[in-house]
Amino acid sequence: MTIAALTETRRRELARRMSGGLEITLFWDKSDNSTSIDLRHETVDETISFRVPPARALDAFHHPFAHLKWSPQ
Repeated sequence: MTIAALTETRRRELARRMSGGLEITLFWDKSDNSTSIDLRHETVDETISFRVPPARALDAFHHPFAHLKWSPQ
């Protein structure tokens, strides 16, 4: 099994939307019960991924840029 396949089996897509050339996707990771957001910019085909607190996941999905600074490493 590849790393990409392993990652995809752990992460489950909860919601996806498009807005102004951005694809925003909310994920849940069953291995650690974490939530994260992927922001994909269509024009340049780049993706930014960051974790969000589970209690704030839906708000982060609707307002992702307000949550970018929260992401711990």
